[in-house]
Amino acid sequence: MLQENESDNPNGFSEELRAGRTVFMEISTIRILILDDDPFIRGLLSRMLFRLKYTRVTAAESGKKALEIVDLPVGAPDLILCDLNMPEMDGVAFVRKLVDRNYKGSLILISGVEDRVLETAERVVLAHGIRFLGRLQKPFDHRALEKLIGKWTPSVNGVIKKSISKIYSPDEVRSGIENRELILYYQPKVELITGRPVGVEALVRWQHPKDGMAFPDQFISVAEENDLMDELTRLVLTEALGQARQWNDQGLFLKMSVNVSMDNLKSLDFPDFVAGQTAAAGLAPEQLILEVTETRLMQNSLSSLEILTRLRLKGFSLSIDDFGTGNSTFSQLRDIPFTELKVDRGFVHGACCGNPTLMAIYYASLDLARQLGMDLVAEGVEDRDDWDFLRQTGCRMAQGYFIARPMPVENLAGWLRQWNLQRQDLGD
Repeated sequence: MLQENESDNPNGFSEELRAGRTVFMEISTIRILILDDDPFIRGLLSRMLFRLKYTRVTAAESGKKALEIVDLPVGAPDLILCDLNMPEMDGVAFVRKLVDRNYKGSLILISGVEDRVLETAERVVLAHGIRFLGRLQKPFDHRALEKLIGKWTPSVNGVIKKSISKIYSPDEVRSGIENRELILYYQPKVELITGRPVGVEALVRWQHPKDGMAFPDQFISVAEENDLMDELTRLVLTEALGQARQWNDQGLFLKMSVNVSMDNLKSLDFPDFVAGQTAAAGLAPEQLILEVTETRLMQNSLSSLEILTRLRLKGFSLSIDDFGTGNSTFSQLRDIPFTELKVDRGFVHGACCGNPTLMAIYYASLDLARQLGMDLVAEGVEDRDDWDFLRQTGCRMAQGYFIARPMPVENLAGWLRQWNLQRQDLGD
């Protein structure tokens, strides 16, 4: 192992590192590149990495120098720690150069800029498809650095492994609908103050006769583009109402949420269809919640407004899903009699950690729902921190993987038993 004399080398890193050359050592195989225009920062991070046993480290003072290292015949670094605010070529411009080179490694952003700029830069990295391990803010904490690098996993043959989902043809999707191969999974929704299950959201899957289980991203967009969504949604609605009736007969009363497509909101007979199917299942309209995704809501504003208003007149609840992700939120809340507001997971998970942007959006949504007399449902509750934060802030309902993943109907009874055993601890 390379020995260093700290009294002779006050910065704590070798001449090779200070010259920007790679140091090969035996402890770690991860090749790390530090890109920062400040020599003190390069030295500090190099020393921290050595202490954490990451020893194949290269330092570069500019984007141009870093790209020269990326282009070396030995291959690009596995991980780049990239400063954002640099002269000549800033960190965002450097990321664009990595994309042009089809970079397959991972990236950590390092910067002292304000949080919102870092968050936007993070979204740029993710949008480009580069593996993003997280943000490291100045002044640095070696524990935070260790945690971020701990997320690193090797690529396979220089290519990030991705699960490629088969996208089905319109004829295949049509056949699946006609042959009633669609099945429903259910994701519970619970009351935060008590932990009591109050409803489920019906989520469609396709039990393909040859390929096995197919997920919505493999066929929903095809159905939307080929005028199949109205028929698909009606099948889902009928199945979900029948299941709700079975639970009622067993003494389990859960509100059923079903996603409604824009194709449904163009069919003038849709309110009568919903009312008829609900009555045939022996349910009250109040037990059904129809969810409309905000990003696609008002593509046909007049007919949508008419149909949604008629559904409310018939006693059905209306939920605006993925709240905060669309472009005309406030006009929709003004014009449509929604009863429930579902805050998108992007504004829920992590808000508890003091992110000022997420907290501001979450609190604004909470206050808006209260003033409009709407129920607020927080989506994307992924851990105990999310749960505790929502309870403390007075949110009424929650949904997410911390509570339960979507499950087939036969698994719900087992989940209920397990949840009822643990939910008392969640109120502490």
